[in-house]
Amino acid sequence: MMEQADRRTMLKGAAMGAALLAPGAGLAAGGDRAKLDQAIAANHDAAVARLRDWIALPSIAAEDRDMEKGCAHMMMLAKDAGFQKVERVPTDGAPGVFATMDNGAKRTLGLYFMYDVKQYDPAEWSSPPLEGRIVDRPGLGKVMVGRGATNQKGPESAMLAALHAFRTAGIRPPVNLVLVAEGEEEIGSPHFAQIVRRPDVLAALKPCSGVIIPASWQSPVDGGVSINLGAKGVVELELVASGEAWGRGPAKDIHSSYKAIVDSPAWRLVEALGTLVTPDGNTPAIDGWFAQVRPLTAREKALIAESAAKRSSADELKQLGVKQWVGETSWQETLERLAAMPTVNIEGLMSGYTGPGGKTILPGRAVAKLDLRLVPNQTMADCVAKLKAHLAKRGYGDIAVNVSGGYDPTETAEDSPLIKAERATYERAGVKTSVYPRLAGSWPGYVFTSAPVSLPAGQFGLGHGSGAHAPDEYLLIDSSNPKVMGYDGATAGFVDFLYQMAVV
Repeated sequence: MMEQADRRTMLKGAAMGAALLAPGAGLAAGGDRAKLDQAIAANHDAAVARLRDWIALPSIAAEDRDMEKGCAHMMMLAKDAGFQKVERVPTDGAPGVFATMDNGAKRTLGLYFMYDVKQYDPAEWSSPPLEGRIVDRPGLGKVMVGRGATNQKGPESAMLAALHAFRTAGIRPPVNLVLVAEGEEEIGSPHFAQIVRRPDVLAALKPCSGVIIPASWQSPVDGGVSINLGAKGVVELELVASGEAWGRGPAKDIHSSYKAIVDSPAWRLVEALGTLVTPDGNTPAIDGWFAQVRPLTAREKALIAESAAKRSSADELKQLGVKQWVGETSWQETLERLAAMPTVNIEGLMSGYTGPGGKTILPGRAVAKLDLRLVPNQTMADCVAKLKAHLAKRGYGDIAVNVSGGYDPTETAEDSPLIKAERATYERAGVKTSVYPRLAGSWPGYVFTSAPVSLPAGQFGLGHGSGAHAPDEYLLIDSSNPKVMGYDGATAGFVDFLYQMAVV
């Protein structure tokens, strides 16, 4: 009964009133709005169960785990949501999904989904990561905990729930839809371009007004949302130092007593890593790394200043569990750095023995997993070449650079129809909105924004989730904060956005 009450409160819009559920620009008659509102509420339990079932299937590209099952499940979800044509798209890696929904509309929207998730260690979680357990979260309400809950199955399932609401209400969505989904986003989307650039997929995308990836990024404090005009690119790779490739040190692990007379590949890797950044580890020092970096424009700096005024440094530090930002700079300067600074990050270091106690060995091999975040006008190809040249110049040419995935940065114009529709939908919902030059994270939007597709692309969504790539990842289901939408509110937001896209 409490959950039903929470949903009724939320569907009334709480502090936002009924505006959230009012489709854009008066295109839907009041009767249609009422039918859609009722359908969202009636479908709630089925939608939550659908998300829980999806979370229970962990397609993990890094482990080559259940990829075909994940693809088949994605196809099933698309068919159930009303896509008339749903097709498996083979690639040189995990398969993708291509689906279309012809609603006889004048305009078409592209949707980007991913069906893969990050790895997880159940021992680090407070509840089983594949269970999708709903628990109370103080200050937020009821949340579903599970791998993929917010990245990306939760918001994607809310988008699908919006389409189910149209079907239940007997109303055609106001735009046609083209869905492209992949199973390798979490390893840098190495084969996603093969899906999008297939002739029939490309032809279907060409008429689109834009492409969105569903999101659930409302601030848990004030419900605010940032509209990003792009995203950083990324390169995922590993550096491998070995005695065999180096010609010094052991070819395999040996007793550590020999360190007095035998070189160490592990120390060699540590020394090489130290050359990639400034001494504090915060600024890339790879030769020529900033040669192609485009400085922030005056407009981008103005947008960041507006964003800084609407966002709280203290709140964001608290959400991340961090005590201070890099440097002794202002909040605005910190946000400028977040948008404009390319990064060299160590994801993990592996060498020798790491179990209980000691093993007193001299490892013959050491590996560092890195991700490099790129900003305009850097490219993945140029940055990988510069990294290899940098290492070779310093005598580390034997260290292998194994690239597993990645892509270029993406940019979308502020005055594009997609961004205008996002902004109008958020504002109608009463959500505090700021526009930010680019997401500090990455998604393969460059495949859409660059030739031959050349479309605006970005994130849209209401609701809240957190913990992506981390233990206890969650999505808000029933909100206790009137400024933050729960699952049904996020679903209603997608309904409204589709109506808004119909008139841009």
